Amino acid sequence: MAMHPSLIDPVPEETARVARAAFRKGTLLMRVRDEIGVLYEDAMFADLYHARGQWAIAPWRLALVTLFQFLENLSDRQAAEAVRSRIDWKYALGLELTDPGFDFSVLCEFRARLLAGGQDQCLLEILLERLGAHGLIKSRGKQRTDSTHVLAAIRTLNRLEFVGETLRAALHALAQAALAWLVQHGRSDWAERYGARVEQYRLPKSLAARQALAEAIGTDGHDLLVALLNEREGFWPDRPLAVERLRLVWIQQFYHDGDSVRWREPADQPPVSGRLHSPYDPEARYAKKRNIGWIGYKVHLTETCDADRPHLITDVQTTAAGLADVAMTATVHSALASRGLLPAIHAVDSGYVNADLLVASRVSYALELLGPALPDSSRQAQAGQGFDLSAFTIDWSERIARCPAGQISQSWKEERDERGVAVVRIGFSQKSCNSCPSRVLCSPFKPGCRANPRRLTILEQPAHEALQARRREQNGELWKTHYACRAGIEGTLSQGIRSFGLRRCRYLGQAKTHLQHVCTAAAMNLVRVDAWLRGQPRARTRQSQVVALLAAA
Repeated sequence: MAMHPSLIDPVPEETARVARAAFRKGTLLMRVRDEIGVLYEDAMFADLYHARGQWAIAPWRLALVTLFQFLENLSDRQAAEAVRSRIDWKYALGLELTDPGFDFSVLCEFRARLLAGGQDQCLLEILLERLGAHGLIKSRGKQRTDSTHVLAAIRTLNRLEFVGETLRAALHALAQAALAWLVQHGRSDWAERYGARVEQYRLPKSLAARQALAEAIGTDGHDLLVALLNEREGFWPDRPLAVERLRLVWIQQFYHDGDSVRWREPADQPPVSGRLHSPYDPEARYAKKRNIGWIGYKVHLTETCDADRPHLITDVQTTAAGLADVAMTATVHSALASRGLLPAIHAVDSGYVNADLLVASRVSYALELLGPALPDSSRQAQAGQGFDLSAFTIDWSERIARCPAGQISQSWKEERDERGVAVVRIGFSQKSCNSCPSRVLCSPFKPGCRANPRRLTILEQPAHEALQARRREQNGELWKTHYACRAGIEGTLSQGIRSFGLRRCRYLGQAKTHLQHVCTAAAMNLVRVDAWLRGQPRARTRQSQVVALLAAA
């Protein structure tokens, strides 16, 4: 397909006349065209198309249709039908009333071009630039971030269904890539066993029969892999991805016992977070947070929260389900910096905060990472009595620590812990701890026995001081009042889940899911800008009201 950038014409007169007669107060899409203008231009997508070939539908229109599609939570077919039949869509897209629209498959192709060209973020970034030009968004204000879980677009399978469906997917892929080879090397009973989708109601009920079926499936998959590995010509160098997934699943689920293929016991399997859970979406992973377990991904939303402007989403990150929030803090800051939208205050929950990030955010980006630090996990701090880490005085220049009883440390060793974090290990002498009258408040001991000398493990000076300062200030009322702005992100997540389908994947794979989240965020921004321009108060969900009340309490 080829694309030749052209000027965007005004809305046709007949379309404008009929639209204004039908919608006297206008619609959201009409107001976007009138008040913000055309958001995208053909030149923005020039790199996605060839210079020669059949002319493509104007990409600026496809970008708008994609945005409107997620705005109303429509499927591709429904969006294409809206372009053909709805007057307000024709108005926003600048189409004649008689325009027949296009086939719905064009939208899937356009999304594929965005992903192939590395422009999965462009729909949101361009929108933010346009809104910034209208003064609706600024840098160096307040922003907040939180995450929620996202369910993959797959069936939840038990182990037996999973291995059977994995082998079935591999056989179907081989039938398309090399049917003659599969006919030659396949078995007569494979068509009957793997022709239909593997489902629970078709499986045997007794434990012994299920065990036998599992090992039969394991043997079939092993024989297929051996035949493929022995193939030296033809399609094997370009084997289907389903075959590679079959190999990985068989490693995770089976083992060899002599000449037999055996079913692994649950204790012998890899950790659940590292296993494949679907042959169709191998990137979907299992994770658990508190009492919620899911297979899929995690999405992180960052939005502005300045009182004098609409609250707009400025960054979207889609990650593996089990990736800790703290691993994304620096990524979010880097993304905001690249768009020129770094805040002065970034409000997050404790999952995004650690000592190094408190320092790095201030040094590298000149912003305050506003979030509670995790409490001291030492025995004394958890018990609420005794000398915890905050009770010791650290003299960095002299490389000593002084305990509340006046004892001075004997050893000071700088090294890295098992996670590679730079730490300082400080030790007190056995003699000083034995004779210390406060030893019951410091080191555990049994009557009649010598006390164990106290040992401290602390971070390097900038990180240690930032962490201790945050732990002190986060208990004050002033800090809690300052931090109350973070609660509003819960309402944003609720809006995305309830109105835009944020929690359920439309597509397979992390890249396509991320594009879905980016389009959803851009659509949410349009709704919020429209409400702001019309002077409507911000909608507050019941959840956000409850969160605000709890924060105030």
